[in-house]
Amino acid sequence: MKRLIFDSHAHYDDKAFDADREELLQRLPEQGVCNVVSMGADYDGCRGALELASRYSYLYAAVGIHPENAAGLPEDYLSQIEEWSSAPKVVAIGEIGLDYHYEDMAPREVQRKVFEDQILLAKRRNLPIVVHDREAHGDTMEILQRHRPRGVVHCFSGSVEMMREVVRLGMYIGFGGVVTFKNARVAVEVAREIPLDRLLTETDAPYLAPEPFRGKRCDSSMIRYVAQRIAEIRGITAEEVLAAGRRNAEVLFDIIAEG
Repeated sequence: MKRLIFDSHAHYDDKAFDADREELLQRLPEQGVCNVVSMGADYDGCRGALELASRYSYLYAAVGIHPENAAGLPEDYLSQIEEWSSAPKVVAIGEIGLDYHYEDMAPREVQRKVFEDQILLAKRRNLPIVVHDREAHGDTMEILQRHRPRGVVHCFSGSVEMMREVVRLGMYIGFGGVVTFKNARVAVEVAREIPLDRLLTETDAPYLAPEPFRGKRCDSSMIRYVAQRIAEIRGITAEEVLAAGRRNAEVLFDIIAEG
């Protein structure tokens, strides 16, 4: 079986996988998964992503500080991220960005500073970024337009017009389980209009499982349901969607996919 599932965004260090992580990760290639990029979100998450990437040939790592964790960082946090970014199999700086949903997590000005610092680090290291954007579209786009990094806006929640601007910047759009949800009107419009060569498939595992698993723990094998839904929207086959997602991720992360 050709392995076409490239999960460009997961969190396999998450405690939701503590009970059966090894068993699950050993099984994923048999379920059509060629590669996974496991994301850091804080210091522990970065260490976890690096450790998993060192043990599974198909797993790669991204290192970065999530906006919810941007407050109270040590003064030398950026040098720590830079050190990790030099490790084998680190392919991106992420998950970084802005999140204005929970106002008490980190002040907006702190989030913006940490986001921009990590973008500049990624550019110095010639690495793409993985962008988290929640209820912060205006500031996210202003920063991306100013710095013009390579990368992907993951779990995209913006409009078709915003998608087109992201694409004009040369960036990619990440699609996961949300596009399968019954109330996903805007995500469906974006999935219909996005150029196929700018689409990445992702899970955000263990979060955002697609229908018919919504509310359950997500893993990379479930991307097939995302691909089926996007294929229905676009009038193509799920295999075409998966192949495009794999091909685009190979280019962005400079990976030759397994299988």
